[in-house]
Amino acid sequence: MCGRYTLVLEPDDLEERFDARVSEPVAPTYNAAPGQRLPVITNEAPETIQRLEWGLVPSWADDDTGGLINARAETVVEKPSFRAAYERRRCLVPADGFYEWVETDGGKRPYRVAFEDERPFAMAGLWERWEPETTQTGLDAFGGGVEGAGDDGPLETFTVVTTEPNELVGELHHRMAVLLEPEDEHRWLTEDDPRDLLEPYPGDAMRAYPVSTAVNDPSNDDPSLVEPLES
Repeated sequence: MCGRYTLVLEPDDLEERFDARVSEPVAPTYNAAPGQRLPVITNEAPETIQRLEWGLVPSWADDDTGGLINARAETVVEKPSFRAAYERRRCLVPADGFYEWVETDGGKRPYRVAFEDERPFAMAGLWERWEPETTQTGLDAFGGGVEGAGDDGPLETFTVVTTEPNELVGELHHRMAVLLEPEDEHRWLTEDDPRDLLEPYPGDAMRAYPVSTAVNDPSNDDPSLVEPLES
C-alpha cells in the first residue's frame, strides 16, 4: 500500500513542474497522511492544483466515512468503489517520495523511497465527489476530526493506485504506488483506458533508506523525517 508520502516542493516549483496553478495555499509536507487535504491535479481541471482529501468516498456511499486510501491496479476497472472514477475521474498526485515499513526484530522500521536526484513525480490517482443529502457531522474515518470535512457542500476525495512492487520496493513491501513518467501524465488524465500505465516503475534510478520512527505519527511533519538513519 501507499499510506504516507512527501511533497516538499515550494508552490512556485510545484506549478512549474506540473504546468498548473495552485488554487489555494499549499505548504510542503514531510508526512502526507490519509485524512489530510493534499495537492492533486484532476482531469476535470488539469490547469489547477487543488487540495482534495486523501481517502476516496464513492459518490454512492451512504455517508462520508471509511475513505479508501489505495486502489489496486489489477481490479480498478471492476471494483464498484473505483470503476466509475477510473472511467471518468482520474488525477495526478504530486509527490517526491513515499514511506514503507519493514518488519524487524525491534518492530516496524520506516523507509523512505525516492529518486536518487529527489525529483518530483506524479502518482496515479482517482478522485470522487460525494454529495451529502443532509448536514454531515464530519469525516472521522481515520480517528479524530479531519480538516475541511463537515461542510454542507460536496466532499472531494482521492485515492492512490497501487501495483506490484519493483525490485527495490519489493524488499520493503508487496505493493507500491503507480508512478507515472512525465510524458504519460497527460495520457492518464485524458485517455479512455490507459491500463498499460499501471505497471511497476523501474527501481534503478531510485533509492530506499531508513528514517526515524517519528514518521509513524502523522502529527509529526518536519524536515528531520526525511533524514537518513544508519542502517
